[in-house]
Amino acid sequence: MKDVNAQNMAAQRLVVLTSVVLFIGKIIAWQITGSVSVLSDALESIVNVLSGFFGLYSIYLSSLPRDSNHPYGHGKVEFISAGFEGTLITIAGGIIIYESVANFGNTIHPHGYGAGIWIVAASALINYIVGAIALKKGKQNHSLALTASGKHLHTDTISTLAILAGLIVISFTGWTWLDSVIAITFSLYIIYSGFAIVRQSLAGIMDESDEKLLNELVAFLEENRSENWVDLHNLRIIKYGAILHMDCHLTVPWYFNVHEAHNEIDKLQALLTNRFGERVELFVHTDGCLDFSCAICEKSGCPQRLQPFTQKMNWTVKNISSNLKHRI
Repeated sequence: MKDVNAQNMAAQRLVVLTSVVLFIGKIIAWQITGSVSVLSDALESIVNVLSGFFGLYSIYLSSLPRDSNHPYGHGKVEFISAGFEGTLITIAGGIIIYESVANFGNTIHPHGYGAGIWIVAASALINYIVGAIALKKGKQNHSLALTASGKHLHTDTISTLAILAGLIVISFTGWTWLDSVIAITFSLYIIYSGFAIVRQSLAGIMDESDEKLLNELVAFLEENRSENWVDLHNLRIIKYGAILHMDCHLTVPWYFNVHEAHNEIDKLQALLTNRFGERVELFVHTDGCLDFSCAICEKSGCPQRLQPFTQKMNWTVKNISSNLKHRI
């Protein structure tokens, strides 16, 4: 985990450095062109800088070991960081709309488009490259803060490219009103992106079920289930940053002693670790099978079978999440 945390910190430092440099570059481009759309892009870059530093601090906090005050670790701070970043993005979008409407009737013609276009183009390229790095590392290391930074930079890239296209069109047509229209249009896209990030962060804070992860997990367990795992139910997953806290009830043959039952838990832990790595934290409650379990139990040579096997109970997200032992 130390290597993963170091990678996340390095990637986020790159995001912060890039945000600061590009903010300065966009301010220069605005001074050169006088374009309100370039100004809106520069204002959005302020958000990049603030959220970049906050994201860096949150990644540092999430890397700290567990302590008496935080027995599950500090990973939840990444959800707060992402929510903060999404909120700033949304506010920036609102400010851009305000500035664009206020300057809609501005008769001052932007100037110096040549140099400004090159600066804006360079910022779009750099944003895309750094955003791709942050996204790759964020998904690879399961860091929501880093992933949010990457998505933010790619959102910034799209809006910057649109502004660049507008500058080129205006330089040829002289339609200065198009400057504000472009800024307003992409401020709406920025607001939408901000809401999406806030929504994702709230889902993590509220421990909302990750349907994609659950489907992947259940399909994997179904494919690799042991004949001694008579039943699996009440499965839940809670995310603490990159850490996945899973708990469930595992039904094993009632005549297993404590060591035999624990051996099945070890098998389940090893299976999940092989699939999801060391980020899985598993807590299992074992149950002994009951009479009705025989009908769905595939264990061969069971000395205590009371009735023949009838049919296999396929595990699904719905029935494996229920707090009820499966039965026909």
